[in-house]
Amino acid sequence: MRFRAFAAQNMAMTTSQNDVQVQQKEEGEEDDQSMTRSDSLICLSLIRGSGEDSLDGLMRPRCPLTPSLSPRKRTTSQSKTEPPLLRTNKRTIYTAGRPPWYNVTGTTFKEAFVIGLCGGSASGKTTVANKIIEALDVPWVVLLSMDSFYKVLSKEEQELAARNEYNFDHPDAFDFELLVTVLRKLKKGKSIKVPVYDFTTHNRRKEWKTVYGANVVIFEGILAFANKELLKLLDMKVFVDTDSDIRLVRRLKRDITDRGRDITGVIKQYNKFVKPAFEQYIEPTVQVADIVVPRGGENFVALDLIVQHVHSQLEKREITVRSALASAHQGQPLPKTLSLMESTPQVRGMHTIIRNKETSRDEFIFYSKRLMRLLIEHALSFLPLKPVSIETPQGTVYEGKRLSGKRITGVSILRAGETMEQALMAVCKDIRLGKILIQTNHDTGEPELHYLRLPKDLSEDYVILMDSTVSTGAAALMAVRVLLDHDVQEDRIFLLSLLMAEMGVHSVAYAFPKVRIITTAVDKNVNDEFHIIPGIGNFGDRYFGTDAPSDWYESDDGMDY
Repeated sequence: MRFRAFAAQNMAMTTSQNDVQVQQKEEGEEDDQSMTRSDSLICLSLIRGSGEDSLDGLMRPRCPLTPSLSPRKRTTSQSKTEPPLLRTNKRTIYTAGRPPWYNVTGTTFKEAFVIGLCGGSASGKTTVANKIIEALDVPWVVLLSMDSFYKVLSKEEQELAARNEYNFDHPDAFDFELLVTVLRKLKKGKSIKVPVYDFTTHNRRKEWKTVYGANVVIFEGILAFANKELLKLLDMKVFVDTDSDIRLVRRLKRDITDRGRDITGVIKQYNKFVKPAFEQYIEPTVQVADIVVPRGGENFVALDLIVQHVHSQLEKREITVRSALASAHQGQPLPKTLSLMESTPQVRGMHTIIRNKETSRDEFIFYSKRLMRLLIEHALSFLPLKPVSIETPQGTVYEGKRLSGKRITGVSILRAGETMEQALMAVCKDIRLGKILIQTNHDTGEPELHYLRLPKDLSEDYVILMDSTVSTGAAALMAVRVLLDHDVQEDRIFLLSLLMAEMGVHSVAYAFPKVRIITTAVDKNVNDEFHIIPGIGNFGDRYFGTDAPSDWYESDDGMDY
């Protein structure tokens, strides 16, 4: 459905509660500057009020985007907004979790909603993007800038750029092939690497930024609508329309202050390249826009329309995972990918101790650690090994084995899964570790991704994914999906848990049939609260000596849902 915010030219302009603009100045904006667009269409035209007091009285009842009523800010990649988070000495935990973006088969079902922001240089696209992020009130929003995708310049082109004679506003200046590839992967929920462009040296830096996970992607750039393949990826197209004089003033200030240019060079570049490129390549693309926003970030009415539409689209994409998992795979035989440790008298004796509600915390920790060590050793036996010959100190040859692969990486599902890290480090020297925090939102009953820290370049690693218990498998599914989105191969993922319910085993095996599942015990039942029966209780609370808190973000720790 087209979502246009246009009025016909002959439409009478009236002042109403919806036709008001809050006076927040952009950098370089003049007080008396009015909109000068003489197009055949008038786009969400707004009348400036006479003062802040009168504006507040008009705006508060109707517009949710006024500064006094702005919703709390959400987490973003590459944006200046402050996300809701909990800070500790070592970690930053986002309180706005990312709900499932896949179905019970583990397949990405809910693509990110991509908003394209186009407009002339210094039109206020980034300001509009940040205000949309603030108002959306949804977790995990990614801001992707087209400025990151300038092509690497040759020596001759760099010399032209140094003399302000290179056209950075022409389509040929951008690496559209890389841009389309990155945006397509991000839309599908994959982990991506974004180049970092240095505007001082006119070159890409060696370090690229890793971006992952989004319910909404906001893509902004001067030529965001200039490529047909890009347009296919945009779910909503917004054109930011700002007067050319205002854009020039902003560009002068930005390029001189932030990018070290001189005023003569900036004006020369503007007249020779920026203005002609806007008229030839940028301004005509307003025709494909779904919404035209005059005067950028000050236009709260237009921003409100955008936010309402995005919310309606996100609601249509909502999916539930846990309830589907709870009703699936009942009565099925355990999968072949499950490796259950032999229930020796020693193993059964340790289970007796840690399952006993009367066991002290010290004994619970001691015997849990013993069991973890056995589990890790058992899991390592499934890693592929290759034959290797070595020479012993006696000068003879010994035919041995060595890991057939690049390396092993451990990833724990916080916080209970973190208790298994010591056992892994005790048997795997210099192993790399990652962490994922997945908790249940008690309002929706769904698992949510809150925190993510993974080592770089996991694509060739064997990953040991650790959690203390697995009930429905909802958290395990999310963790595996995260690893797959970071290009880990499915058959190189080993899910380890001290205790699993049959439901969780089936859920993981059904969604990811190549993942190896390894545990010390499997219990048959799960109660109405999705706790394993007979189970082990809340592993995290028993291990760390904490009472189950009432806060939603930790109350289910160790009770993997």
